[in-house]
Amino acid sequence: MRLIAPAKINLLLAVGGVRPDGYHDVTTVLHALELADEVTIEPSDALELECDRDLGVAPESNLAYRAAAALGAVVGRVPRVRIRLAKIIPHGAGLGGGSSDAAAVLAGLAAEWGLVRTDPRVIEVAASLGADVAFFLSETPCALMTERGDRLARSFAGFPGFAVVLVKPPEAVSTAAAYAAFDRAPVPATAADAMAAALDSLDEAAMLGALANNLERAASDVVGAVGEALEWVGSLPGVHRAIVAGSGSACVALCEDDRVASGIAVAAKDRGLWSAATRLGRTGVRIR
Repeated sequence: MRLIAPAKINLLLAVGGVRPDGYHDVTTVLHALELADEVTIEPSDALELECDRDLGVAPESNLAYRAAAALGAVVGRVPRVRIRLAKIIPHGAGLGGGSSDAAAVLAGLAAEWGLVRTDPRVIEVAASLGADVAFFLSETPCALMTERGDRLARSFAGFPGFAVVLVKPPEAVSTAAAYAAFDRAPVPATAADAMAAALDSLDEAAMLGALANNLERAASDVVGAVGEALEWVGSLPGVHRAIVAGSGSACVALCEDDRVASGIAVAAKDRGLWSAATRLGRTGVRIR
């Protein structure tokens, strides 16, 4: 079974205070991208994971492996499968690659075991793995997430096909470090009302005006190159707006068209930045 595991961006990221459970209140609007990993699940004698690049973690610590083990434990099945990851989404970029891979494994095993994705046990496992996993599992292209950023509050049609370019400095941003920097110097959150209204009315200009991420300053404090990349890409002709992707270190620029996005991707590589021209996508995880 082959599954497409897309990246995501946060059209809005509004981080609040620390909750009693130790997590932050997070309101966010996520949109899937066309940029995606490919996850293959095939029969094996035991649970295995292979990745086509070194992510710096043991296979057993990878979210995709943990997803299979956790779902098997919850539903009383032994996941005798080999998971193969073909990685396109960079690690430590704020683009949700690990969460999307985990959601793909949950979707694939659920289909194999005769479960629907909305089975409470599948949702429970998704929530235990990370805030973004539930979004990717939902198949919606765009969604408002609340509580810890893991509760699907509303779905939207989004803006599939909108041209974007991603740029990322070589350094990764630790999510924990970004949140710690945020706690030392909090930035007020932007309410989700304007973004939700823009998505309801399919108003591109209003959507661009409502883009916000109050974790940007913290990400730039942790890795200075994030702020430099954001300033550079945001100043280029044909870029409507640029924001940090999640907690970074990638930045995303929403562009006038594919030609602009492709040109910026080439220029970014010349500056030593990882880059990819892509578009806003149409769905979360899907089986190919």
